[in-house]
Parts: sequence; structure tokens; C-alpha cells
Amino acid sequence: MHSTRWVMRDPDPEAARRVAQACGIPEPLGAVLAQRGCGEPEWAQSFLHPRLRDLADPFAYEGMHSAVERIERALRSGEKVAVFGDYDVDGLTATALLVRVLRRLGGRVEPFVPHRIEEGYGLTAEALDRCLAEHAPGLIVTVDCGTNAVDAVERARAAGVDVIVTDHHEPDTRIAAAVAVVNPKHGEPDSSDAPPAGVGVAFKLCHALLKHRNGGRPEVDLRELLDYVALGTVADLVPLRGENRILVHAGLRRLARSKWAGVRALAEAADLHREREWTCYHIGFVLGPRLNAAGRVGTAARALDLLLSGDPEACAEGARELERANTERRNMERRIRERAVEQVDAAFDPDRDYAVLAAGEGWHPGVLGIVASRLCARYRRPAMVIGLDEEGVGRGSGRSIEGFDLHAALTACAGPLERFGGHALAAGVTVKAGRLEEFRAAFAEHAATCLADADLRPVLEIDREASLGDFTPEFRRALQRLAPFGEANPEPVWMIRGVRVDGEPRVVGDRHWKFRITDGRNRLNAIAFRMADREIPGGCFDIVGRLRDNTFRGRTTPQLQVCDFREGEGEGLSGRAET
Repeated sequence: MHSTRWVMRDPDPEAARRVAQACGIPEPLGAVLAQRGCGEPEWAQSFLHPRLRDLADPFAYEGMHSAVERIERALRSGEKVAVFGDYDVDGLTATALLVRVLRRLGGRVEPFVPHRIEEGYGLTAEALDRCLAEHAPGLIVTVDCGTNAVDAVERARAAGVDVIVTDHHEPDTRIAAAVAVVNPKHGEPDSSDAPPAGVGVAFKLCHALLKHRNGGRPEVDLRELLDYVALGTVADLVPLRGENRILVHAGLRRLARSKWAGVRALAEAADLHREREWTCYHIGFVLGPRLNAAGRVGTAARALDLLLSGDPEACAEGARELERANTERRNMERRIRERAVEQVDAAFDPDRDYAVLAAGEGWHPGVLGIVASRLCARYRRPAMVIGLDEEGVGRGSGRSIEGFDLHAALTACAGPLERFGGHALAAGVTVKAGRLEEFRAAFAEHAATCLADADLRPVLEIDREASLGDFTPEFRRALQRLAPFGEANPEPVWMIRGVRVDGEPRVVGDRHWKFRITDGRNRLNAIAFRMADREIPGGCFDIVGRLRDNTFRGRTTPQLQVCDFREGEGEGLSGRAET
């Protein structure tokens, strides 16, 4: 039996025709737009033509007026301001963005990011105390955190320090009593299906500050900072629709020719400086991990220094340091992943086990979330990975699959836990070693209750059935208008029926099949990464993949990046049919 379910997205032929005709694009691409919520020509045109002028008024955010007024007072009086960020890419870019803007407006501003291991996530009491001791601010502006930091904000207020919160995380029942809380998920419900990342909220605050001043006199050109916004938005995996799409579309153009020495140095160290056009791939899989690595294996302050520095020589050394940190992170992750897989494989029964948990002494908490993601993908089960320290305290991260609410599961299994937090697909836990087995059993029992009747095979979502003859140069140019591709706007996945291999397949690189397919009239190159252990059918077969351009020795040709293939099965899929 085939291990992956192929599922065709819901078709709407009338909407596909309507959008294709109005936008002058091939009908299969009109179908993709309709499936992604752009079934009306006006919406489709807006999607295909993202423009900065279409950004909404930043003062529509609740709390924005109060935030701007308090910051303006600090700027006028010369009051010390601390921008308190987070240690991931979103938090780092949001911090750098706001620091640069406030300094350009004449502010006395210092950045601050907490230490992941020693101080934990967000505006904790430990991080706040260090911030106050190091910078003695009269005002703290948080980015990418703070909405639920009730105790820390009260602690700051008792010390005579005001706090403005800018954030995008889900509010709890108690909200920090800050001067202002600027969070699209706080107050009036946000009707957008694409809430911003933390850096997007920080950008809105900067936009509001400039708009407040003489109707928007250009003391700062925010367009110069859109590369920061693109970095943080893509890395934080928020939906690339609405304003997020507009900001990333503009920011990617800036990234390839960034004016910031740190961004240029990071690109050069990662060997991206020769790229003429950057995509979300370059952020998500090249630059983002390097910026994240500093906070995972040391202190995120190193990455923040790189983003804020104007010294090319210092930036070059900082980028090399992040390259080393990323190599260390990869090696650390690989070692823990191998031990975790060995541990799970020793007892895993796919007919019995509906969750996996691995634990080990000395496993570095900075990479456990990545390892949990790898286990989740490998076993198609909710996964927890826990590292035990010398005091017998376990700190871990979990990742989940669609249809299993991880936060709800931890709530149901909270008895053995010291604390936990997160959301449906990702969470963190603290558990003492003496209660680890109790938690393992409770977690496994809850997963079995929820998933016993679920089909846990991986799902391959197919956007549209197509033929090789559809993939003309005009089609490929129109396809690029759907970019940037990312969260909630992935590259379209095409299914092609009844093809054969033209010529002899060959293995290249690390277990990759490279071959050419034909329907008898048309031909297309294909590459199937890490699939050389699978036999390609000798007769007709069906194939699913993404259409991309491949440039080799200065020549660009279309190529199908294969997701899966199987023996031909006749009639095409329709609706959300599955096989």
C-alpha cells in the first residue's frame, strides 16, 4: 500500500475561469488563487500586485495612540529607552528595526535580549532585572513579547519604569497592565487571516510614529528597513497573505541589496551574496538558522550586534562567528537526534504507539524543538524531546501533527509537570526526572485516546492536475507572480498522469534521482531528492511535484521537483478525493 495519501484540493472551476480571465493568467493558476481565498478578480489582482500603498492605517491597532504619545514624550525629554526583544529571528529583527528608527529620531535607545537558558522566554523577572541594572531606562518597549508578562510589568512599574508592549502572541486571561499593549490579537478581534509577526507589529509602531510627526515627514525611510521585516516575518512562519505578503514582497527586493553591513556580511558568509533574487527559502533555510543559532547555543546578543553594527570588518567577524555557531548547532542537533531516534526505535510499535517521547541527560535545550520536529516528521506522531540537567530537572519541547492539539494534551497531562506552555502545534515543558515516566505514560494514553481512529499516514496536498503541455514559458512567468511562496502560500503542487521516463534515470548527489519524463509529445526534466532507494516504474506512472527553474552553467530550464510518484491509476482526482 502506498504510504502517502494524495489529496486534491477542492476545485472551483467557475472561480478559476473568472480569475484567470480577469488577471490574464492560465486557468490552472486561476484555480490556485481561488483555492487560496482569491476567488474574486479584485482580490486576485490585489494578491498578484502587492503594494506598500495598500498597507492599512497603523493607528487602527488598539493602544497605538497611547504608545506613540509615550514614546514621543521620551524622545522630547531625552529619557533612556530600552527596546526589549526576543532571542529568535523575529524578535531580533524587530529589536533592530525599532532601535534604528528611534535612534534616527534622536532617542537615547539601548537594545536588550534575554538569555534563552538563564532567563527564559520573554519579559521574565530575571531578564527585567538585568535590563534595569544594565541600562537604567525610564521606558521599556517590548517587541515580540510581553502581552502576558503581568508580574514583570508590575515589577517594572514598582521600580518607576513604564512599559509599552508590542507583541503578536495569544493573550491569556490576564493582560499586562502596561502603558499600552499593541497586539492585533488583543482588544477588538482581528478579522485578518494573516496576523503579523512581531517585527510586523514593530513596523506598524514605526509607521505610526512617522505618521504622527508632521503628517509623515520622511525623517526615516522605512523602505530601507523592509529587509529586517522580511527576515523576521518569513522566519516566524506567519501566513504570507495580506499585509505580510506586501511587506515580504518588498523586503525580499531589499535583502539582495541591503544597506546594512550586518545583513551583507551574513549573506557573504553563507555564500548568498552572488544571488540576484532572494526567495523565502534563503531566509527560512539559510539566513534564519544562522541568526537563530546564536541564541540556541550561546547568547542572541551576538546576532543582534551584527544586525545593528555599521562596521564592515566587525560584521564580517560577527557573521563568521554565527557561521561557527550554526555549525555547532547542527552538530549538536544531529547527535541528539541520532540518540533520540535510537531510543524511540528500540520500542516503537506503529500499531500501538500514538505519541513518541525521548529524553536524555545533558541534551541542550536550545535544539530540542528542532529535534522534536524531526521526530514528528519521521514517525507522524506528536513528539516530545526532553533534556535532563544535573539537578534532575527536565526541560523539553514538543511538536505536533494536524488534528492533535498539543497544548490541550499537556493540559490534560499536567499533573506530573512543573509547568508548560505553547499552542496547538508547539509547546514547552518542565518536568522533574522522578516524574518523567508518569508524564510519558499520561501523554501516550491521551494521544491514543485522541488518535486511535486517525489515519496517520502523511498527506500530500495537490493543488491541481496538469499536463506537461501546460508548462509553457508564459505559464512559468505567470507562476512567478504568485511568489513569494511560504506559509499559507506554498509553491503550487501539480499532479501529472500517464508519464514515462525518457532515457535512463541516474543517481546524483546524495541519493537523488535525476531523469526526464514524457507524455509522448512533451518532455520535462525532473529531480527526486533523496528517493534513489525507490524504484521508478518502468511503464506509465503518475507524478507529483513543484515546477521550478533550474539554472546550470548560465542556462535556465524548467524542472519538476518531485514530491512523490506511483504506478498510474487511471482517472484523475476530483474535489478532496483521496487515494
